[in-house]
Amino acid sequence: MAINKYVRRRKILKGQDRLRLVVSRSHNAIVAQIIDDSNGVTLVSATSIKSKNGGNVESAFSTGVDLGKKAKESNISSVWFDRNNYLYTGRVKALADGARKSGLKF
Repeated sequence: MAINKYVRRRKILKGQDRLRLVVSRSHNAIVAQIIDDSNGVTLVSATSIKSKNGGNVESAFSTGVDLGKKAKESNISSVWFDRNNYLYTGRVKALADGARKSGLKF
């Protein structure tokens, strides 16, 4: 019997007070969003699509820094990191490091 990951996520998110930083990546880009699950709203987002180096570690780091700056402007200081079952290496780690450098706390 397969476990539906969305049912598991619903159980985890039930009762969470903090906002969620979600990472999505492809071969060409990395996208990060800060989501308020209680209201179902995306508050802040950043992407590396417009970057000329869209799919590498440096652009992921700069995307994290950009996301952190936008979060500070929106008075967001603390989130929890949802890496969407991606391993915490390479671009995902670089994005998290960039967000931490700009002031976000996980």
